[in-house]
Amino acid sequence: GYGAYRLVIFGAMYGGYSLYYFNRKTFSFVLPALVEEVALDKDALGLITSSQSAAYAISKFISGVLSDQLSARWLFSSGLLLVGIVNVLFSWSSTVAVFAGLWFLNGLAQGLGWPPCGKVLRKWFEPSQFGTWWAVLSTSMNLAGGLGPIVAALMALSYDWRTTLALSGSVCVVASFLCLLLIKNEPSDVGLPNIEPGPKKGKKGSSSDDSTLAELLLSPYLWVLSTGYLVVFGVKTCCTDWGQLFLIQERGQSTLVGSSYMSALEVGGLVGSIAAGYLSDRAVARVGLSQYGNPRHVLLLSMMAGMSASMYLFRVTVTGSSPKESGSWILVFHPLAILVGLTEHELWILILGAVFGFCSYGPIALFGVIANESAPSNLCGTSHAIVALMANVGGFLAGLPFSTIAKHYSWGTAFWVAEMTCSASTVAFFFLRNIRTKMGRVPKKVD
Repeated sequence: GYGAYRLVIFGAMYGGYSLYYFNRKTFSFVLPALVEEVALDKDALGLITSSQSAAYAISKFISGVLSDQLSARWLFSSGLLLVGIVNVLFSWSSTVAVFAGLWFLNGLAQGLGWPPCGKVLRKWFEPSQFGTWWAVLSTSMNLAGGLGPIVAALMALSYDWRTTLALSGSVCVVASFLCLLLIKNEPSDVGLPNIEPGPKKGKKGSSSDDSTLAELLLSPYLWVLSTGYLVVFGVKTCCTDWGQLFLIQERGQSTLVGSSYMSALEVGGLVGSIAAGYLSDRAVARVGLSQYGNPRHVLLLSMMAGMSASMYLFRVTVTGSSPKESGSWILVFHPLAILVGLTEHELWILILGAVFGFCSYGPIALFGVIANESAPSNLCGTSHAIVALMANVGGFLAGLPFSTIAKHYSWGTAFWVAEMTCSASTVAFFFLRNIRTKMGRVPKKVD
């Protein structure tokens, strides 16, 4: 039945994507041991990591388009195989040029991982389950990112960095063949009825309901989603990349408080992703998907508003010294602060970090889900690739442009700009929440 196949397929993708992410970060994991053997200055380190980032952004977009044309299981497994081979070759290398070239190839292979996952999830799970499983699958990155440094450190006790990379790559190679065997593109591949009904065939075997790329690109909702994703991902990146510096340089907080804020943000983000998927699926189960509006919009807008509110409180209430605390502030936070060994003010900073993480990672998960499910079946990978590319643009804008504002004015001003941008985007999305959300061609009768 569906249940057994879903469990096996999801488990294979979860394990496979955990290995994708682990082997995306192996250079960082073994870096302390590597620089002791190979002389690498900061420029060389930047070149190696930047080459992967650029390749990954390009590859993820191309892979999204390819996932609509090629077998998802072959695309996913081929990427994992290439990632493993590159890591093994990296372990045999010793020059900056070869390191950068191989890590560029790793970035290209990494982009083949996520788009096929979205395609397979849509084929195997009901619309009222899609968001939850999408969010749970995304936690494979948290798992690999959290356990990766520990695993690498334990391996470093017995092996050198070359052996660690070679073993990690070899595991990827073996896992790629297992994924090819276990993952199935759609239920009909194993003799089960497809959950998503196939389009009707027209003349010459073509599908009469299939949308063209031009029809997808002319859908206003695609660009509403893309703009919203750009803003949310950009604002989230601002806080994850620069929040620690803001706390330390302008608010006089300790390095420990700054790093604790980042940890709280990631923990809140993990919970927010799963909660967004589960709660929005409940909304879809109640009212279903229609041509106009989307049941997930209410939760999406609420979380975007929460991002703006938490950023405002972060910018206004966090000061260099303990604030002038009111009696209610002490009554609320004092017992808990004593329990965790922090001051009330430090606890408040961590709470703000967790709330922002919850409210930012939730929409990031939802934008991907909505872009996938609102697109025609034959272009859902392309739709997700476009909005993900716009998110990468937002991540870029959170880098040099954001730091330039901070350089000429202050970190506080830069965060105010991010806060206002997020608020304006939330208001605009609210007024556009009921536009036609079904992208591509709509049959005349339905229209």
